[in-house]
Amino acid sequence: MIGLICLLGTLGLYAVSKRIYAKRPKVYLSPLLITPVIIILILTWAQIPYESYNKGGKWLSSLLQPATVAFAVPLYKNFKVLKKHATEIIAGVLTGSCVAMISSAFLAKCLHLDTSLVISLVPRSVTTPIAMNVSQDIGGVPNITAAFVIMTGLLGSMIGPMVLRMFKIDNDIARGILYGTSSHGAGTSKAFENSALSGTISSISMIVAALFTLGAAPVMMHMLAH
Repeated sequence: MIGLICLLGTLGLYAVSKRIYAKRPKVYLSPLLITPVIIILILTWAQIPYESYNKGGKWLSSLLQPATVAFAVPLYKNFKVLKKHATEIIAGVLTGSCVAMISSAFLAKCLHLDTSLVISLVPRSVTTPIAMNVSQDIGGVPNITAAFVIMTGLLGSMIGPMVLRMFKIDNDIARGILYGTSSHGAGTSKAFENSALSGTISSISMIVAALFTLGAAPVMMHMLAH
């Protein structure tokens, strides 16, 4: 019973926070930030163990696998856009993805973090479903990776506009690649606030980055280990 209440409560809280964000699109009101923070406060206050919460929450986690497959749909629908800007998208995404993985592992090692945390950090710059799968495949902790992914998305949404202004980037293609590669879903939402084209390119970049990381992360971790 507690699991069902937690599941419905999570869905309701996310729906409410999403409506609030739609009216006031501020980063600190993002559903990705508000929902987990409130859930943690409620669980702590009510002294509900995570295991009890997860009896209902696990159904949401199970939806991550079909969500991964569903990425093929926007990729197919936007294939003409992908084909037209293939060079820019692929070059930008591959560069950004490599820098993200290498810098994550390097920074984690410099901070002398536990090996499992180092590995869990590597796929932080791709969307949650694939990031968790990659983390599991390379020996990380998927739940920790998910937390890093959310943090990366939120930070990217906040820092992205400043980077665009600093370097005077006003091209929709460049904006889309930046947001989609660096801050996945949260960044894509931000990109759509700029323009439909920027959001579309961001969606494609996010998917391409996820697919590249899925194949490159195990190889990169093997290289870093030696």
